[in-house]
Amino acid sequence: MAAKAKGQENRQEEGQEQDTVGREIMAWTFLSLPQISALSEQNVEGVQKKLEEFLNFRQIKTSLKEAVLLDYYVSGFWWAKEMDFTHVQLSGFMAILNFLLENLSTKHMTLEDNIKELGRAMAGIGESHSEKSGGLDFFSVDQAKAIINYLKISLFQHYKLYEYLFHNPREELVIGDENVVELVKPMDTLFPAPLEEGISYDMYSSFIALPPESEVETETEINEKLQMQEEAYSVRIDKLK
Repeated sequence: MAAKAKGQENRQEEGQEQDTVGREIMAWTFLSLPQISALSEQNVEGVQKKLEEFLNFRQIKTSLKEAVLLDYYVSGFWWAKEMDFTHVQLSGFMAILNFLLENLSTKHMTLEDNIKELGRAMAGIGESHSEKSGGLDFFSVDQAKAIINYLKISLFQHYKLYEYLFHNPREELVIGDENVVELVKPMDTLFPAPLEEGISYDMYSSFIALPPESEVETETEINEKLQMQEEAYSVRIDKLK
């Protein structure tokens, strides 16, 4: 009976430990395990497309913020994949990336405060049953050191740029092109305007194109006056005869 009771206690303890690990993993979930599994089967381009879908990025070609965030997560995932992290570890690492970025973007944490938060999250790694565990016990000490070194050369090294991305409003640039459109002129002449590869404009205006209406009216008046003078001279000559 004692042995049986002891066996039940051991199974209960194992069950409690599994529940604890499960809660810790759920606390550090940014992408689900099925999503992590789908990403693990892709190349870099495939990872990018999948993350666009999972993160609901719809303006990647026009939004600077979405483009930077996508690069942040794609680079991080690919680094972790090359570290041969398990799916649980990949999920936890992506959650770390999101956790630190949320601290920066939402909570406006300084670099120093965010580093402290990372230290609290990684507390207890490598220690069994640590009271200060941050819930990332599925990483080894060496993996934790590698993660810290990666964050140093990625997010932490460019922290000011990420702060600017999230907290400095940017002017919207209107990109356009001014075009000059030549409208078709009304058909007020007997001949169409010359083509570029045709005759010169001087030849066209001198021998083909009709003069403007104002000039035509002026010439008509002159011709009428000349005709009147001619008739007057003819009358005078007849009288002299």
